[in-house]
Amino acid sequence: MNRAVEISSMGIRVDEKSLKEQLSKANCESRAQLPFHKMLLEGQLPLTMGGGIGQSRICMLMLNKVHIGEVQAAVWSNEMIDACEARGVHLL
Repeated sequence: MNRAVEISSMGIRVDEKSLKEQLSKANCESRAQLPFHKMLLEGQLPLTMGGGIGQSRICMLMLNKVHIGEVQAAVWSNEMIDACEARGVHLL
């Protein structure tokens, strides 16, 4: 494909601020009382780092695919489906 491909993602997965925001946006504030959520919101847990090599990204690289939808099933908008079909990209 003659372009760079990101195969790894690293970062803090959730902190107090982002968890509050996510719960609010999802209208699930009651989940703040679940054990993990509550401990994180009260500062009782360390922030966790996530990262590694994504299986779908490795599959894309090995199979020379241009869209992640060629190696993993998902729901795509009609616009994305049409754009991919126009370029010969077959989404799962």
